[in-house]
Amino acid sequence: MSGTIRTALGSLVVAAVVLGLKFLAYRMTGSLALYSDALESIINVAAASAALVALRIAARPADANHPYGHTKAEYFSAVAEGVLIVLAAFTILREAIPALQDPPARLAPLPGLLVSVGASVLNGVWAAFLLRAGRAARSPALLADGRHLLSDVVTSLGVLAGILLARATGWHVLDPLLAALVALNILWSGWHLVRDSVGGLMDVADLATTQRLREIMSLHADGALEMHDLRTRQAGQVTFVEFHLVVPGDMTVTEAHLICDRLEDAIQAEIGGANVTIHVEPQEKAKHHGVLVL
Repeated sequence: MSGTIRTALGSLVVAAVVLGLKFLAYRMTGSLALYSDALESIINVAAASAALVALRIAARPADANHPYGHTKAEYFSAVAEGVLIVLAAFTILREAIPALQDPPARLAPLPGLLVSVGASVLNGVWAAFLLRAGRAARSPALLADGRHLLSDVVTSLGVLAGILLARATGWHVLDPLLAALVALNILWSGWHLVRDSVGGLMDVADLATTQRLREIMSLHADGALEMHDLRTRQAGQVTFVEFHLVVPGDMTVTEAHLICDRLEDAIQAEIGGANVTIHVEPQEKAKHHGVLVL
């Protein structure tokens, strides 16, 4: 079992524990705001399950039907998470809007709030771990899960602060108002998740990666004349890199191949998991743009 799959399995366990704690906090308090917070935790469990399935699919090697591998499966889990977030937000709004007109009179007891605090602390610790693991593994699924959990923590802290303020002031309308604000925040988070994941599926270019590649080429392409038509795309943990390498017309195939090997090694050292394709051309094919080596 790979490290990313173990991490995804850990996310599922943590999400289930946090879900139980948050629904316990809601049952102890009857707070609509805590109910909205608990509903978002259902999304966390569903998202963790989707990420686990997607990572298992993404780990499959390339085959005849999928010559570029299965790594884009990770983006589908992030899109599914975004859709679930939007559905949860509308569910919360359906409960919160009527309560704004008739706020509940019951104040949330402190023991229930402490349970919610414990769930938020657990979420915060795991979110930080997920973001670190996702960056190290370059995994869109883990990063999406980590960012969503971090958003969940911020939301939970806001809810708790608002409930404490309601207890201190007696403004019971703060409870459904906070639930509505949680729903709007969840909608915003879901939109960003869907947008980023669809961008990955549509092969949106990463300008920072392109600039790094240009710098690598200028440093490690001694003997070549020019590199042009650089294209990159991200598929899960794999970055596909394609470009044309212009060499002197009298250079041997062996010499050109050595330059290509040097460039591939440099790119893979800088971008782990890079899949590099280089098209070698003679000097009359130079376009005099892109990366000029000489």
